[in-house]
Amino acid sequence: LCYKKLNMSKKNSSVILKNSFRDFKDLNKSYLNFKKKLDKIKKKSFLLAISGGPDSLALAALSKAYSYERKVKFYYLMINHNIRKNSTKEAQQVKSLLKKNDISLKILTNQKKIDRNIQGQARNIRYEMISNFCKKNKINIVLTAHNFEDQVETFFIRLSRGSGLTGLSSMKMMSKLSNNLKLFRPFLDTKKKVLIKISKIIFKKFIKDPSNQNNFYLRTKIRNLKLPLEKSGINYEQITKSINNLASSKATLDEYYAKISKEVMIRSRHKITFNLNKFNKYNNEIKIMLINDAIKFLKKNYYNPRAIKVQNLIDSFTKPNCEKMTLGGCFFVKKNDFLTLTSEKS
Repeated sequence: LCYKKLNMSKKNSSVILKNSFRDFKDLNKSYLNFKKKLDKIKKKSFLLAISGGPDSLALAALSKAYSYERKVKFYYLMINHNIRKNSTKEAQQVKSLLKKNDISLKILTNQKKIDRNIQGQARNIRYEMISNFCKKNKINIVLTAHNFEDQVETFFIRLSRGSGLTGLSSMKMMSKLSNNLKLFRPFLDTKKKVLIKISKIIFKKFIKDPSNQNNFYLRTKIRNLKLPLEKSGINYEQITKSINNLASSKATLDEYYAKISKEVMIRSRHKITFNLNKFNKYNNEIKIMLINDAIKFLKKNYYNPRAIKVQNLIDSFTKPNCEKMTLGGCFFVKKNDFLTLTSEKS
């Protein structure tokens, strides 16, 4: 048995990919799960957002295996945020790793300065560059490697920031980036250890992002809580059940919300107007959803502003002397019983 395992590990990685991981029982299960999800989407082209970590390399490996079975075009794109000293060198290392398995990686380098809220700014720039690439190449689906642990970490991050139901239901497997572009996360039910195993078998190594060990970032602090939580009897599987229950509640709320937004908001291409008499009838959760929806519509942002900032804006407009504010790249102007939003650029 030991000899057989050793023999399999020495197989050429391209052979393993062409065999769709059939010689690796646990990994073949992950591949079949991935294959089933992509078959349901029924698209002929996808973009993969690559970082060089084990998660995204596993995504590259599974997509390459899938391409041997289906006539599908995969584009592989890496955004070099140009923040860290060695980022360009690391991007080239990832490109070389992928090239050995006949995977062609396109690297786009950010030229904008990122000097505050580093992870937030980098994320917005990344999605902007990805969206532009997809528009140019007529791609409608972006695949990312967010995994089981990422989902729970996102829940804790949003919990720490006072998010409501929308935020606490965390990431959906399929979500909308813009009118013509969707984000698909096939690994939300896949544990990181499985993705690491795939990366090691196919690529033999992966790039470690030093920012993942930096306790300056909230996500790193939360990641370090996993072991203490498990020791105290709180495991990620239990937390995921709660996330799924919240997501189910949100789906019900979304149906209710769709009717409310038509009643409260008047939309045009560059402007949104709220009827404040109708807006003020609803609770904070609905008000926050309405504001977020309006900002997304005008700015085409993927992520919402922080809930506390939206709440501060709502509270400010209850005061009689507050007439103008800005949030999320939008101007808010209150006049009589109406609140009007326009983009700062316009």
